[in-house]
Amino acid sequence: MKAQTFKITAETGVHARPATLLVNKAGQFESEINVNYKGKSVNLKSIMGVMSLGIPNGAEIEVTAEGNDEDAAIEALAEVIKEHLGE
Repeated sequence: MKAQTFKITAETGVHARPATLLVNKAGQFESEINVNYKGKSVNLKSIMGVMSLGIPNGAEIEVTAEGNDEDAAIEALAEVIKEHLGE
């Protein structure tokens, strides 16, 4: 399993548009991919799950991936996060 922590620096936090980008990117991989925030873990391939977390600006999230393409999944999701949401 691979995991990486990110800080959300986008003023609006994880709202619908960037959440959709993350879900679409996660859907391109076979690995099981989750996002963890404040003790809750949801499938990153589920837009409803991601939106239910209500991730605000300044939050720290952890993205985990487990499967054959976990390295590529974390790398691709890190690019989306850094481009649209934070660091």
